[in-house]
Amino acid sequence: MYTTDPNPRVGCVIVKDGENVGEGWHQWTGGPHAEVFALRAAAERASGATAYVTLEPCAHHGRTPPCADALIAAGIKRVVIANEDPFPAVDGRGIAGLRSAGIEVETGVCSDEARELNLGFFSRVLRHRPYVRVKLAQSADGRIALPDGRSQWITSAPARLDVHRWRARSSAIVTGIGTVLTDDPKLTVRLPESPPMRAVARVIVDRHGRLPAGAALLSEHGPVVHATLAHASHPEFDQRVEHLALADTHSSEQLARLMFALGQRGMNEVWVEAGATFSGALLASGLVDEIVLYIAPRILGHRSLPAFVVSAPESLAVSEWQWHSVEPVGADLRAILRRQP
Repeated sequence: MYTTDPNPRVGCVIVKDGENVGEGWHQWTGGPHAEVFALRAAAERASGATAYVTLEPCAHHGRTPPCADALIAAGIKRVVIANEDPFPAVDGRGIAGLRSAGIEVETGVCSDEARELNLGFFSRVLRHRPYVRVKLAQSADGRIALPDGRSQWITSAPARLDVHRWRARSSAIVTGIGTVLTDDPKLTVRLPESPPMRAVARVIVDRHGRLPAGAALLSEHGPVVHATLAHASHPEFDQRVEHLALADTHSSEQLARLMFALGQRGMNEVWVEAGATFSGALLASGLVDEIVLYIAPRILGHRSLPAFVVSAPESLAVSEWQWHSVEPVGADLRAILRRQP
């Protein structure tokens, strides 16, 4: 979950005579794919076996040789695939190659479950932008901070640890300059179990170039993307900071172009931790795919700050959102909302 970007997350199991004889998963970008690890584990028992794989085997020479060819060479007789791969270099070619070699191929088995692993990859390939999650920590009455801006801590320690796991699986953590100036966050991944991870980028949307040279996030390891208007001043940051020029246009178009640019950089999932104004602008732009909402059993009152600054809908007749899951996390609830398909 934390190491394959920009590649998809893929697993493979090889079964012969009802016995699991080999399994593997894609562990690192540039490393062997899931099928290769599974075939290594199965060795000669792969001949005549069935391979179950969460994504169509690749059929092109990228950083590694084609997995479809490896399955054919191993003597696999049947391949069961959850999802076809929309990546242009694959896109049905793996399936066609397997069938041409006389291998039985079945697709669409547990497709929805497998797709959950790669919502970002499918979004980037098919929509040319990452899958966008907005995280909010709020009270039971929908407030994210006291009237003076204090918000540490609304939720419990287990909920905050859960946030770090979501950060770790993301390609980038995105915030607005208002959050940087108010909270001076590090926006890093801090997990006690220290799993293998690639560096998660931090993206700061700062149209007028107000990011301080002494911001805490600049002292942390990992790439930073500083998105400003083209004519904004650019302070002298170190080489880890990439400047990304935003078009001088209305907010929703700026944000759409930003997400397209992040997709061009191979980012599959982005995790937004920002204030009500920036989160509201993203919501109004239609770019938010999922809201991850941590709800604490607190009441902060009507003068406290709301979760989103966004216009009221014209009617209650239509809802854009549906509940995907609700789970307890420590003393809090984690509710996930997804945009209606």
